[in-house]
Amino acid sequence: QVQLVESGGGLVQPGGSLRLSCAASGFTFSNDWMYWIRQAPGKGLEWVSTILNVAGGGSTAYADSVKGRFTISRDNAKNTLYLQMNNLKSEDTAVYYCNAPHLSLWGQGTQVTVSS
Repeated sequence: QVQLVESGGGLVQPGGSLRLSCAASGFTFSNDWMYWIRQAPGKGLEWVSTILNVAGGGSTAYADSVKGRFTISRDNAKNTLYLQMNNLKSEDTAVYYCNAPHLSLWGQGTQVTVSS
């Protein structure tokens, strides 16, 4: 009932682009902060980006490793979170998760593989 479902991952060459989506249901999506978090092979969780709710003015923040290449956005009318990823690097290879931190809610993840 209360869930996040990621999609849009896949295999892409270095320099390519992908757009990840996260469909939210079972809660008032527009009221919550949202994160993108990733886990590279053999490594721990890494925070990627945050977008605030309407009360927070929809402000965004990014990890230094993705700043200038990734863009987080949300469509509250569609209960959907997005991550536009441009100029992808091999170091971006990871499972990407969306997260609603104040609800302790995670999606199942979507695999992004950047390889030539």
